[in-house]
Amino acid sequence: MYSPPPFHGVHSFGSSDALQISLNLFHQQLQTSIQEGKINPSYLVSVLCALGHLNPFQVTENIGLGFLWISEILNSGYSEVERYWIVKGVVRLLGNHFQQEYLWRLYAVQPTGVPPLLDFLLLYEKFRNTEPHSLEPQHPGSIALYILSTSQEYTGFSPIILPILSSTLLPTHPLQSRTLALKAFCALMSGWFSTQVESIPDKSLDRLLQAVGDPFQFPQVPNPGGVGREWNPNYKPINFMVILVEFASLDLWRNHLRRSNFTSCEEILSTEEGRRTAIRCMLHTVQFVWQSFLHTPAKIIAAIRRLEELQCLNTAEVVIMWAWTVGIVDAADHDGWKLIGHDTLRFYQTHGTERLATLKRHIVDATMEIEHLVFLVTHYEGSPCRMGSVKRPIPFARQPWRQLGPTDRIDLCISRFCQLRRLYRLFGYDLATWKEAVTAEERVVVEEVDEEMDVSPGHPVPLVDWACDYP
Repeated sequence: MYSPPPFHGVHSFGSSDALQISLNLFHQQLQTSIQEGKINPSYLVSVLCALGHLNPFQVTENIGLGFLWISEILNSGYSEVERYWIVKGVVRLLGNHFQQEYLWRLYAVQPTGVPPLLDFLLLYEKFRNTEPHSLEPQHPGSIALYILSTSQEYTGFSPIILPILSSTLLPTHPLQSRTLALKAFCALMSGWFSTQVESIPDKSLDRLLQAVGDPFQFPQVPNPGGVGREWNPNYKPINFMVILVEFASLDLWRNHLRRSNFTSCEEILSTEEGRRTAIRCMLHTVQFVWQSFLHTPAKIIAAIRRLEELQCLNTAEVVIMWAWTVGIVDAADHDGWKLIGHDTLRFYQTHGTERLATLKRHIVDATMEIEHLVFLVTHYEGSPCRMGSVKRPIPFARQPWRQLGPTDRIDLCISRFCQLRRLYRLFGYDLATWKEAVTAEERVVVEEVDEEMDVSPGHPVPLVDWACDYP
């Protein structure tokens, strides 16, 4: 029978190299023992518990060993309950590693680590009613959710996460880890839009969004799941709003949304700062997480109309602002802008043109200049803007994240001016009358934009090409 190395003497080695060699040998023997099933499960649990004093994944500089062990144990010949109790020991070892590693982002779970965690959580759901949770100072279920929430890729996404999250999101779940589950949901954002979800039954999707409820609401439980404060998932509900808005634009998810999913969101988006924060989060999403986020006129219009059906008008208006103030749809796509313009006109005529003041302010919002310019430069690389009859390329050599200079701001002002012109024409004004149609407060804002761009009447180089092909 396999006998593991005597860990009580590990520290007698004279160097970390010797310890690493010892742990690598243990790994090889552990694999063999699991595959052959020649070691008593209780003994294996004891050995894994003893390893908790070492943080073996830091010593071997290979956190992937932990996920490999989970997979091999779950695929072994041990009984289901034995596999569960053994894997719990490995999850605790992974938890020790994430807990001690302050630079945990460098050790975020890779796509290959997601399926083993999901398999363990699925097994936990089966046996959770047999466990005394009060005796678990750091429950492996919560640890697994936390590690899952550090995932940065969707390639490890699997539909089996649906029943797991549908259960753990509920306030009645024994782990009381709703916050961790919401963060894990956000971490796997791109996976929710993948083709893998298309085969999931409608009932399962509906059950999931019912469990999500209002993502801004979660029980304030001290040490959720019995896990210490160092496991704070740093959950930001506004990130979940982005997912829900994308759901509203997709046939697969649209009809499963409820108004209750947007209750807090509607309240937050009733303020200028709330709307600005939401658009900033949407910008981050399309740049770094999901490039297809509300990127076509069809998706934008679908989201607006579904949110209107749910009577979530503040959220729908933020989608309109996204289209008009960000430039996600190419300004040269005239057919696309006819569709967006038609729906914009319909929305404000239906729900009140007084809301237009908010849209106009956001088009020229100076507080997001840096984020906006970074997006335009990266999203429209190689696209020219037009001043008069002269086309000039965007100067990519500049660093838009530094403090903007006068030349930098011209690019952004052109974009904003073209959008203002498009908006006013949409509502029936021309260049000679649109200023008279706005309030005194709005006129000041627009005149400031004109002054920055030097586009006042009589200027030697006016913007004479009104078919603006710069977003």
